[in-house]
Amino acid sequence: MLRFLIRRSLGALVILLIISAITFGLFFALPSEPARLFCGKICPPENLAVIKHTMGFDQSVPEQYFHWLVGIFAGRDFPTGHCEFPCLGYSYVKQEMVTTTILDRFPTTVSLTIGSAVVFLIFGIGTGMLAAWKQGKATDKIASSASLLASAMQIYFVGPLALYLLVYSTDWLDQPHYVPFTEDPIGWFGGLLVPWIVLSLIWTANYTRMTRSSMVEQLSEDYVRTARAKGMSGTSVFLRYAWRGAMGPIITIFGVDLGALLGGAIITETTFGLQGIGRLAIDSVQQSDLGMLVGVTLVAAALIVVFNIIVDAAYAVIDPRVRLA
Repeated sequence: MLRFLIRRSLGALVILLIISAITFGLFFALPSEPARLFCGKICPPENLAVIKHTMGFDQSVPEQYFHWLVGIFAGRDFPTGHCEFPCLGYSYVKQEMVTTTILDRFPTTVSLTIGSAVVFLIFGIGTGMLAAWKQGKATDKIASSASLLASAMQIYFVGPLALYLLVYSTDWLDQPHYVPFTEDPIGWFGGLLVPWIVLSLIWTANYTRMTRSSMVEQLSEDYVRTARAKGMSGTSVFLRYAWRGAMGPIITIFGVDLGALLGGAIITETTFGLQGIGRLAIDSVQQSDLGMLVGVTLVAAALIVVFNIIVDAAYAVIDPRVRLA
């Protein structure tokens, strides 16, 4: 296990290095010039040269990338002050350190992700297991049809519809907003309830279909038929054997999905006006904010890679047939 984790961690570092380099290079392929945007519409050449020097854009791209990379491990000095390790750069657009901004926005994304994940796991796995238990019956057909319909929906359609029905026209729920849980738990729950409902609706459909498919496959395996032949009850076989075997693929997909959601639920945060990592990524692209763009991209990629490693390790614990070596 230790050798596996070390090997995967080294591979993850290489992947993150490649992603950061590609993001850094693509930024300079954009037609906009960040220094000119920062200077304004009427910008004398001497002012533009000073701004480029201050922002470090008068250096070559490899030099800028090298300085940015060194800052992650050793910190870095900027005209506005020193950036401590791990330094992801400085945002000249927002006038603050990238790491500070990401840490400020991250709780919003974590709250959105964890809350919706709890909902869609409970309802998705529960509905999928029920459909597999009632395979071929009316319950199975209704659950399968509903999940197929829900999976075809998109957040940018369901989101505004939910806002109109649950917030604007009826005042049943609060306007989506984020309040720290430590300050107001009730306000935190109420402000994120609508985004949780919308996000979990679509993901519940996916996990319902996946759980049902995995359970039906496991119920046809030889070890399940052997357990039944030994006289075990259908309920015991279903919950003790088939359920455990079906959880492997679900946990694998969930780990990837969770990492992606933590990396920024871009459409959800934009639809509901939540200031999380996803919204920060959109703003950094629109404002040509190199420091923020590379920092957010690296954090999102790191979360996905880390959760992939965790899932691979957990898979071996769940399924003894899997050997990491």
